[in-house]
Amino acid sequence: MLDGLRDSILDNPNAYMMYGGLLIGTLLGAVVYLTNFCAMGSVSDFVNFGDWRRFRSWVLAGATAVVGVFVIQKMGVMNPQDSIFLTPNFTWIGFVSGGFIFGIGMVLSAGCVSRNLVRAGSGDLRSLLVLVVVGIFAFMTIGGLIGPWRVLFVELGTVNLSDYGMAGQGFGDLLGKLTGMEAASAELYAFIGVAALMLGYVFLNKKFISSPTHIVAGVSIGLLAVAGWVLTGLAQDDFADVPVALTSLTFVQPSGSTLDYLMRFTAFETMAFPVAVLIGTLLGGFIGSVVKRDTRLRTFNGEADTARNIIGAALMGIGGVLALGCTLGQGVTGVSTLAMGSFITFAFLVIGGIVGMKIMEWTA
Repeated sequence: MLDGLRDSILDNPNAYMMYGGLLIGTLLGAVVYLTNFCAMGSVSDFVNFGDWRRFRSWVLAGATAVVGVFVIQKMGVMNPQDSIFLTPNFTWIGFVSGGFIFGIGMVLSAGCVSRNLVRAGSGDLRSLLVLVVVGIFAFMTIGGLIGPWRVLFVELGTVNLSDYGMAGQGFGDLLGKLTGMEAASAELYAFIGVAALMLGYVFLNKKFISSPTHIVAGVSIGLLAVAGWVLTGLAQDDFADVPVALTSLTFVQPSGSTLDYLMRFTAFETMAFPVAVLIGTLLGGFIGSVVKRDTRLRTFNGEADTARNIIGAALMGIGGVLALGCTLGQGVTGVSTLAMGSFITFAFLVIGGIVGMKIMEWTA
């Protein structure tokens, strides 16, 4: 059955990437809107109210994806080592600074990129502008005006782990290096340890397990990340003219790619998977808002609100590129590969979010 599905995808990868990405994104947008899943909101909840349920939901999404990726890897669907997250080039300075900058930015813009996507789908014009600015600054940081400075900065804090006998930056690679354990065993023990810690943190909490909405949100988003890995994993073809990148849910670079797609539509043969997911998430946000009867135009509350959102969006565009992902791109998709850099980014996303909350208090 798996081989048959792989053959079907390889026969027409462009259609599967576009329609599959649209479906995954639509489901994601609907889940985020209907469950009020929000990484920035989770930081606000525990900082201001001592409520950790949405934060645990975010961790549960990552834990679900960790388990899912381990399973599909064993099934031969994909190899996480082929992703951008497990390369031996450990850009720790990018993970730290990018996560921190993005964390501040998501607070100033009242939500990360995925949250702004679903709000834009519901008619929020503020979020639409935030998404445009994120995309512009992401591309400026990748290869535009900020690009050369990014390269110089990241090179200052890049460690090539292959010089230390490690194939990549996964926890399994680290465990194997420290213990001398063979690779397969090290990966298994790393998976068991990380998954157990994450799931234990989530479910050994009475308030969380009595909140089905937060459980559904975390599990659903984690499974959608796994679905992205399955779809792009089955499309891997070394002999393709334009190979499909092995990836899943992520939104910073795709924000720029979507602007590029909209402006140069006739230059593209089809819609790439990350762009399809982003557009699908917009659609899912619209569907969620219709279900909740919350579809209406919203705009800024004056000059200060406008400036704050634009600055936050710029920080998310820059930080997301430095960190190689956002609250979902690193906090769920990257975490699912057990990449050390993804967990570092996750930590600094949270730290940056806390600092962002304090900045909002000081400037109120």
